[in-house]
Amino acid sequence: MADMVLPGPVEGSDICQCQKINIHTMKISDACKDKDCIEDIRVYPTVASQAVIDSAFSVRPCGAELIYADVKVDEISFNRGYYTVDISYFYKISGEVFPGGSKICGLAVFEKRVILFGSEGDVKTFTSARNNRFFGGHSPTAIVEAVDPIILNMRISEGGCEHGENELRNIPDFIRDAIGEDIALYDTFKKLYVTLGQFSMIRLERDTQITLDDFSYFVPEKECVCSNEDDPCTLFSRVEFPTEEFYPPDTISPNECYRHLK
Repeated sequence: MADMVLPGPVEGSDICQCQKINIHTMKISDACKDKDCIEDIRVYPTVASQAVIDSAFSVRPCGAELIYADVKVDEISFNRGYYTVDISYFYKISGEVFPGGSKICGLAVFEKRVILFGSEGDVKTFTSARNNRFFGGHSPTAIVEAVDPIILNMRISEGGCEHGENELRNIPDFIRDAIGEDIALYDTFKKLYVTLGQFSMIRLERDTQITLDDFSYFVPEKECVCSNEDDPCTLFSRVEFPTEEFYPPDTISPNECYRHLK
């Protein structure tokens, strides 16, 4: 029978006071990291920007900001323990047109789905900190971490809708507020498209109780994704995943404790 692990200082080190502690936290059941090259998604400009685009020949990208990510989790009925995670990324895109150099901005939306293992659990959780209300359920919690995307290309196109183009209908008010102006959702002759490079980490978590004795970072190695020469996506595929953007810088090496314990 295994020995019971009790919280308290780890013996044998007077240099680094590491200790084991019992905590209630979220356990990661599955995770993946993504490096998405999102080609030619439609940008819906503001009404003022659309008037500028209609008289422009070309456009130069200036910036892309990730405003919000809407995340939904659904169980896969034919494969117990697995869940789909549907994510809608909302971006504020800015650019500069030629001729004239006028600034433009608009809204772009990218939708994706990944499948992760979320385990099974039917425990219902109640807590006095939340007025004793039920807050835990059968489905795990999906967490999406993402940085602002890289603009790889931006262009103006004339004519009808292109293949795979998103049609926006209901846009949340706080998204409209983030853009700052009315968005031109009506059909236009000249349309704006952007290609983005998006880094993200996606994971499923469940409540659990554990004893900590390791303080190193967890970085998923599994890729959830997909790459011709001289196109924006080929360029993006050569960009290294920016792991340091997702974690704060270390003040002390996480391995320093363990060196003294050996």
